[in-house]
Amino acid sequence: MIYTVTFNPSLDYIVDVKDFALGMTNRTTSELMLPGGKGINVSTVLRNLGIDNTALYFSAGFVGDEITRLLREDGVNAEEIKVEGGCSRINVKLSSIEGTEINGMGPVISDEGIERLYQKLDTLAEGDFLVLAGSLPSGMSTTIYSDIMKRLEGKGVKFVVDATRDLLRNALEYKPFFVKPNNHELGEIFGVTLKTFEEVEPYARKMQEMGAANVIVSLSGQGALMVTSDGECLTLEAPKGQVINAVGAGDSLVAGFLAGYIESGNYEHAFKMGVASGSASAFSSDFATREEVEKLLGGL
Repeated sequence: MIYTVTFNPSLDYIVDVKDFALGMTNRTTSELMLPGGKGINVSTVLRNLGIDNTALYFSAGFVGDEITRLLREDGVNAEEIKVEGGCSRINVKLSSIEGTEINGMGPVISDEGIERLYQKLDTLAEGDFLVLAGSLPSGMSTTIYSDIMKRLEGKGVKFVVDATRDLLRNALEYKPFFVKPNNHELGEIFGVTLKTFEEVEPYARKMQEMGAANVIVSLSGQGALMVTSDGECLTLEAPKGQVINAVGAGDSLVAGFLAGYIESGNYEHAFKMGVASGSASAFSSDFATREEVEKLLGGL
């Protein structure tokens, strides 16, 4: 079974605003409301690809209730951990102005809430996958991912980490099965600027030396590079298509890779599934479907 953890989920309000003007009343021409947060996005795409999984996440207030309602309505196995006080985030994303977002803060998670998460994670067993993805609420320690991995160490759980900076760096000690920084995030960790496959490869291998078994680095519209645990370096150019909504494309890559690996046990196929899934989500107003992924997969 695959489990995902999202510490700071959101209700993503994705809007299109033509001719956006500062200081003026702007009206939307299209609207979409989706449950969000990186782990939740991975769970949603896995479900679209026909892979059973469970989404574990913290939930607060009426927004948290709506996140849970939407997830269950979409057929995701949602296990919320209710937080008293505060409210889950609402993130506003302007699809007509690429990369423009206003993200909320989210609630404070108490030690009691963390303990309830630990109790759920303690049930994981050999062969399970645990996806730790996304940002943390304000005030939470950047060792939380590595704390979880340390707690589960020796149980045969395969860890997947999609995070940045210290969250990712701290997790490498516990030898995650798979990590997925983008080229900017990878460069930030090593203090360099990385723009091409050739520049990315040596730093992806450095991340392996620090503990990661498999590393995929996404380079936005260029495609992605993977260094595998058996030493291979694979590259794929991104499929051609019109980007409609890039929100969650990286999370879709993670989900596609896991789906492909579970189905085949083959890294090359899993990598292709990942890139096809990320692109299919970017080319859609919603997350990738199995049919959309398979159409792109044929061209890779």
